[in-house]
Amino acid sequence: MELRLVNPQSTFRNPQSPCTILPMTFQTLLFDVRDGIAFITINRPDKLNALNDQVMLELSHAVDRIATEAEIKGAILTGAGPKSFVAGADIGDLSRQGPFDGKARAQRGQAVLRRLETCGKPVIAAINGFALGGGCELAMACHIRIASENAKFGQPEVKLGIAPGYGGTQRLPRIVGKGIALQLILTAEMIDAQEAYRIGLVNKVVPAGDLLAESEKMMRGILAMGPLAVRLAIEAIDQGLEMSLDEGLLLEANHFGLLAATQDMKEGTTAFLEKRAAKFQGR
Repeated sequence: MELRLVNPQSTFRNPQSPCTILPMTFQTLLFDVRDGIAFITINRPDKLNALNDQVMLELSHAVDRIATEAEIKGAILTGAGPKSFVAGADIGDLSRQGPFDGKARAQRGQAVLRRLETCGKPVIAAINGFALGGGCELAMACHIRIASENAKFGQPEVKLGIAPGYGGTQRLPRIVGKGIALQLILTAEMIDAQEAYRIGLVNKVVPAGDLLAESEKMMRGILAMGPLAVRLAIEAIDQGLEMSLDEGLLLEANHFGLLAATQDMKEGTTAFLEKRAAKFQGR
């Protein structure tokens, strides 16, 4: 397996001049690509990988790369060190915000996580240690969540006199149901990995030492499938949850029809009949 480390010197678009590309050096993220998978690590272990404004800026750029670079077929997101995936937002930042700052910060964070969720490529959260507040919200924006045995989850914002701001009140009930979501948010209860698995917040629990290997194994399995089929399946599930059943079924039928016109569909069915592995091209 070839390993290619991506130079941390990267670029981002200047919001004041969308056509201008400015150099950017990642200070709080590690980003590398191995055989089609982008590995993104929140790298503030001394702060338990808390999300500050710099992390969110760099994460926004990382999401843009995942979405736009053809070399990247999927992504795995994790946190540096054994203690924490992301322990929440940086409380220092929150303590200085007023109402307008707070709304703007929430909307910026929501936009980043929504772009991650709708980037068109599968994203797995490899959750090591604490996934609290914004960390739990970040994990929920990923398509699949794999937790280490020492992972802890919670939405403790009410302890600070605030509510979740990066999508927790919306994604958590969609994943675990309204009743459990209300309990977790209103009590600020922290749960362990097995309880998170029981309520459906995570897909799998593995030993801490196997977390990245198991996450990569699952991603490799997904990437062996038809990429167009994977993309449209993600889209149908994401959009269908906001539709009536009849509307969702029509969306599914439309996607099914689109895929029937692809070379990947012909390759997949032919390979099945010939009892061989399919070689998908994403066309």
